[in-house]
Amino acid sequence: MSALNSTHDPARRSWIESANAGNADFPIQNLPFGAFVRDGEARSGVAIGDRIVDLRALHDMALLDGDAALACAAARDGTLNALMALDTRHVSALRAALSALLQYDAPARSQLESSIDAVLPRMSDVELTLPCTIGDYTDFLTSLHHTERHGRYKGLADPLPPAFKSLPIAYHGRASSLRVSGGAVRRPHGQYRDAEGNVCFGPAPMLDFELELAAVIGRGNELTQAVPIDHARAHIFGYCLLNDWSAKSIQWFEQVLGPFLGKSFHSSISPWIVTEEALAPFRKAAPRREATDPSILPHLFGEEDQLNGGLNLQLSAHLSTAAMRRVHIDPVRITHTHLDNLYWTFAQMVAHHTSNGCNLRTGDLLGSGTISGASDESRACLTELTNAGKNPLTLPGGELRIALEDGDEVVLSARASAPGAVSIGFGECRGYIAPALPYPPPFNASAHGEQ
Repeated sequence: MSALNSTHDPARRSWIESANAGNADFPIQNLPFGAFVRDGEARSGVAIGDRIVDLRALHDMALLDGDAALACAAARDGTLNALMALDTRHVSALRAALSALLQYDAPARSQLESSIDAVLPRMSDVELTLPCTIGDYTDFLTSLHHTERHGRYKGLADPLPPAFKSLPIAYHGRASSLRVSGGAVRRPHGQYRDAEGNVCFGPAPMLDFELELAAVIGRGNELTQAVPIDHARAHIFGYCLLNDWSAKSIQWFEQVLGPFLGKSFHSSISPWIVTEEALAPFRKAAPRREATDPSILPHLFGEEDQLNGGLNLQLSAHLSTAAMRRVHIDPVRITHTHLDNLYWTFAQMVAHHTSNGCNLRTGDLLGSGTISGASDESRACLTELTNAGKNPLTLPGGELRIALEDGDEVVLSARASAPGAVSIGFGECRGYIAPALPYPPPFNASAHGEQ
C-alpha cells in the first residue's frame, strides 16, 4: 500500500505559483494524471496549479531516467492506459521525479521556465478529454442511507435489500456513454408512468444527479484469478468524481433486472485521476459498522483495509439555474457529504467484483454509488433532497426544484484533508441539462455508420 514519502511533504512548494494557493486543487502534493487535446493532438499530462505538464514534451527534454522515464514514455500516446498498466513503482517514480522538477528550488527550473508554454501549457488553453480508454463500467450501491431511502420511496416492505450488509451490490453500466466533465447532458427519451398511471414515451420528466466517487483500475487480473482483499488497492490507479445522471422516471418503471435506459444515456467523470499514492496522507479506518451487523466474510475482510480503507474526503454538489445565472446569483451548494457514508470500501468492491473470477482490465471504472448520509445536507441526489418530490428544494431567487430542469447545471467537487497534510482537490465534474431532441431525430447516415 502507498506509504508517505517526499512527494507528500507539507513544506514543499512549487515554482508554479498557482499551485501554492491555499485553496488550490492541484498543489505539488497532488499531481493527478489526465489527458487533453493540444493543437489537434492527443496528449497526456499531470495537473499542477493552473497548468499541465505535457508528458510527451517532458519526455522529449530527456530530463528523466530509469523507471520515471519508462513511465513517462508510456504516456506519450495521449491516453493513460499504458501508464496505468505498469507496476506501481513506475508511477511512483514518475510522481517523485515530477515533484522534484516542479519544487521551488529545482535545478532544472530555469530550463523548464524557458519553454514553459511548450512543456507546461495553461489548463485554460487546452481541451480536457477522458483520461483513459474505459472498457467497462460497474456502478455499486454502497450507501446504506441512499439505499434505504430509495427502498422507502418505492414502497418496499424491506427497504434495505437482504444482501446489502453481506456484499457490495452493483450493476454493469454503459461505458460508451461516459463523458468527461463539461458540456451538455441531453434529456433522454424513455418510457415512464405519468401522474395518472399511464405508460408514456417521451422526454424524461424526472432527471437527477448522483454524487459519486469512482476508482480507475490500473493493473487488471486474469480471468478466473480473484484479487485477494489485501492486494485489492494495488490494482487501483486512482480516483475521480462521477456524476451518475439518472432519469428516475424511466429507471423506476423499467427496473426489473437492474438499471438500463434510465442510466445509460450519459455519465460524467472529472478529467483528473488523483492517484492512490497522492491520497496516502488522507487514509483512515474503514467506515464503522453497527455491532448488530453481520460479520464480514473472510474474502472481504482485510486487517489493513479495516485500518486504512477509508478516506478523509468531503464531497459537494452545487446547482445553478438559467434564471440564477441571468441575474448573477452564484451556484448554491445543495449537498455536502463525506466518504464515510459508504458501507463498503473500494478494496472490498474490487475483491467482491473479482471473487467469481471476473477479470478487471486497465481503465475499468468502479463507481461508489450515491454517497448519501443520514443528515439532510448529505443527501447526494435531488430525489433524496426533496423526499421523492414531497418537499421541493427552494433555491435563491425563489425557484423550486423536485428534479433537474433544462438549463440547470450541477457541479461536483471533492477535497481530501487531514491534520499536518496539504489538502488536495479533484477538480470539477460539471454538466448542464440540455432539452430533449425531437423524436425520432432526423436520419443522419454518418451517425448510423452508413456511407
